[in-house]
Amino acid sequence: MTLQSMTGYAHEEGNLGALRWTWELRSVNGRGLDARVRVPAGFERLEQEIKKRLSEVFKRGNIQVNLNVQREEKKVEAVVNQNVLDAALALAKKLSSEIDAEPPRIDGILNIRGVLEFSEPVPDEATIKAEHSAILESLDSAIAALSAMRQSEGEKIGGFLGAQIDGIEALAQKADSDPSTEPENIAKRLATQVRLLLDTGVELDEDRLHMEAAILASKADIREEIDRLFTHVAACRSLMEEGGAIGRRLDFLAQEFNRESNTICSKSNAASVTAAGLELKVLIDQFREQIQNLE
Repeated sequence: MTLQSMTGYAHEEGNLGALRWTWELRSVNGRGLDARVRVPAGFERLEQEIKKRLSEVFKRGNIQVNLNVQREEKKVEAVVNQNVLDAALALAKKLSSEIDAEPPRIDGILNIRGVLEFSEPVPDEATIKAEHSAILESLDSAIAALSAMRQSEGEKIGGFLGAQIDGIEALAQKADSDPSTEPENIAKRLATQVRLLLDTGVELDEDRLHMEAAILASKADIREEIDRLFTHVAACRSLMEEGGAIGRRLDFLAQEFNRESNTICSKSNAASVTAAGLELKVLIDQFREQIQNLE
């Protein structure tokens, strides 16, 4: 599986008979999948199906979906309201027996409010079903285009992440190979400090002093942190090969990277190791920033 970014855009147009429509899909970063759908009046029944189709393809991202619909040919029909017409004719007949007046003319009857109504024809259920089916088929094309764009962006991010993982590994190796991290060098440095303390003439418990020195030597050893960094590097590469929605798992590993680099800096007793630790922190921040764009 390939990596997917959470940012992308898709535009799709379609038509069926007199009906024309346009899909617009916009996707940005999100903690989960949040689809916001806007459809015109009369198409509300499509909303749940739209969200369902999105969830089948995407796992994360805030996705805005807009459907614009337009009917090019709007035929207006004139419809006689039979009830109003019957009432008007009945009244005219009643009045004709009471007053001397000419019979009502057709144009006069049609001008009576409510007798003649104008309306656009309403599509029957079969037409509506066919239109909705075509619109959803067009949505599938828009979703595919959005997915392709997110994958393209994901491949670029994957390249950046791969380089950053290599950089993290190189800095971990640099700290690991620094002479100051060798147990013998740590022991020699502490032995020298202990000897200097004993030479001051101040009365000290020599056994206790050596015990504290041993504890400090153990705390100054960054072997465990380096090993964990290498383990996390291997886990990142494995996830990158797996692909798919790995953003959250990579983010967890970025937190672990940061924890180990902080510990290395706090344990360091050499400027070169501290410098490597600080470079690690900068690279890890960049790594984590790129991850926020991944699904």
